[in-house]
Amino acid sequence: MSNRLPRCLLPVLAVLFCLCCPSVHGEEKPSAAQVAGWRKAAEQGDAAAQRRLAECYAQGLGVTQNIDEAFKWVLKAAEQGNAVAQYNVGWCYYDGVGVPKDMVEAIKWYRKAAEQGGALAQCNLGTCYVNGVGVTKNEAEAIKWFRKSADQGHANAQYNLGRCYSSGTGVPKDPSDAVTWWRKAADQGHAQAQYNLGMRYAQGLGVQKNEVEAVTWYQKSANQGCSSAQYNLGDCYLNGVGLKQDFAEAAKWFCKAADQGDPLAQYNFGLCYFNGLGVDKDAAKSVSWWRKATDQGFAQAQYNLGFCYHSGQGVPQDYVEAVMWYRKAADQGNADAQRNLGACYTDGGGVVKNEVESYKWALLAAAQGDEIAKGNAANLETRRLSPAQRAEGQRLAGEWRVKFDAARRAK
Repeated sequence: MSNRLPRCLLPVLAVLFCLCCPSVHGEEKPSAAQVAGWRKAAEQGDAAAQRRLAECYAQGLGVTQNIDEAFKWVLKAAEQGNAVAQYNVGWCYYDGVGVPKDMVEAIKWYRKAAEQGGALAQCNLGTCYVNGVGVTKNEAEAIKWFRKSADQGHANAQYNLGRCYSSGTGVPKDPSDAVTWWRKAADQGHAQAQYNLGMRYAQGLGVQKNEVEAVTWYQKSANQGCSSAQYNLGDCYLNGVGLKQDFAEAAKWFCKAADQGDPLAQYNFGLCYFNGLGVDKDAAKSVSWWRKATDQGFAQAQYNLGFCYHSGQGVPQDYVEAVMWYRKAADQGNADAQRNLGACYTDGGGVVKNEVESYKWALLAAAQGDEIAKGNAANLETRRLSPAQRAEGQRLAGEWRVKFDAARRAK
């Protein structure tokens, strides 16, 4: 058995492409006379007034909110060629606002607006092409529309173009170009681009490695509520990377990300409570946060929860419950859990004693480099198991690996 609890784990770059949602109109609530004036002009066929009246109905500005009325008026404006209205109609069809979802119709209206130079529509049309939504997937076409939008300074399109250069989607893979486009978006306050730029500085990919600069961008993104940036900022404070080590700050940022449901943050915030890093030591709170992470299938949290039940830290000692959590993590390939589950089978703690099963799990953990498991397997081989039992344990471990590898490839 081992009581090791691992250090924090870092997330990877964000991989999602951004869609542009219609923005809320920034003006104050219009007066009844203003709304009446727009209605009169709209009924006479004025496209700008029709679009403005649609905004009023959509947001409940000066009128009772009515999505159906909003769509009616924005469609009238769109049919007259108003590019902003065309984009909004496309969004309504894309998201099912005021009409049933219809991706083909969404593409039709996005295209009309995009061909008039609408940057938001160009960005969304590119996103549809890159994902094959409403159109046949076409990465080159996606790049074309992202670039048109990005060249107009649209931050989401700049972020998406950076994503394409990062992954080699529709263009040759080029980390430097990815950084260039993410920087353009980040300078406009795009939180996800700021986070990705921070990751690139931390990795030294496409830019010279600079941990201080990485922290700068994580901070900008974290302040806007990006949970991945909050998590990474917490990790930097925890380990003194790019700034002075500060456990209280680490715990603060882990907490912010954990409250947004980030399983890595939930796991590491639990570690803070378990070890008393930046917060008062409290094993029960560790268990609470690890349980949240296990609800999302996070294997290391499953192992830690099993360890707590095994040792009676933060919860009443319960070997059966410990075995259940070890098994969940072990089935995901977690070496710590595989090692401890094997030890449970050796001792008969929480499970019927079975040295062949114990050997199987020890072999699996040992294959991942776990030194304690290597010792456990060697002890079973030399002192406890017959040749037939060793062969059976090896067969079971081999079968498990084949199934595990096949399931991982299928994902």
